[in-house]
Amino acid sequence: MNTLLLGRYYPGESILHRLDPRAKLIGGCYFIFLLLLASNWQAYVLLWIFTLTVMRLSGVKFSVYYRGVKPLIWLITFTVFLQVLFTAGGTIYVKWGIITISSYGLVNGVYIFCRFVMIVFVSTIVTLTTRPIDLTDALNYLIRPLSKLKVPVDEISLMLTIALRFVPALLDETQKVMDAQRSRGTVFGKGSIVRQMKTLVPIFIPLFSSSLERAEQLANAMEVKGYQSGKSRTTFRKLSWRKKDTRSLFILMLLTILIILLPS
Repeated sequence: MNTLLLGRYYPGESILHRLDPRAKLIGGCYFIFLLLLASNWQAYVLLWIFTLTVMRLSGVKFSVYYRGVKPLIWLITFTVFLQVLFTAGGTIYVKWGIITISSYGLVNGVYIFCRFVMIVFVSTIVTLTTRPIDLTDALNYLIRPLSKLKVPVDEISLMLTIALRFVPALLDETQKVMDAQRSRGTVFGKGSIVRQMKTLVPIFIPLFSSSLERAEQLANAMEVKGYQSGKSRTTFRKLSWRKKDTRSLFILMLLTILIILLPS
């Protein structure tokens, strides 16, 4: 549980830490679009170089990113495995019923693996270098025009703030409960599927109870502080867009042009 990096923030003074959260949020979403745009190995090499460079500039050790992607590697591998077995095209190497291993499926499987890993890395970069409250303020600013369509922007931002704030706390609480169960002799990950499911029951019950208690405490704190849904509120933190934020998005535009100009 302590290897998952969703919602975790690593304090630092790197160039990425000092960027406006809106620039990082826009850049992260735009990079995912670039991954979908890439269609050849030259483009993926270019995107890997960019990703590794940004990881270096974040000031966070590469081992931290590896720990973040490690819990998801089996899910990514399973997705690639399905892609390889059920995608036909190019030279056929193995043909057995609906299972087909072809050159197109192998190449596409490698592309999908790179795509998923880079998405995890870039998403991790955004969350590690941006405080959750700043990320929420950025999202609130970006979706503010939707308020003209009667979309509850403030409520959505509040829910995201609470989620980003308490996901790491819930993961840490899960780890504590599992350690407590291990001290009582519980063994996780061994035995039949039914036995492994039974060992999870003593985890879910205290987690569910503590989540309800934390939610009640949060609701009481918000009520004491006078929070009311639908009321206009001022903000204590002011976002400031600077030239370096514009330059960071300009670099992504240059990367897009290079990918488009690459031979297909």
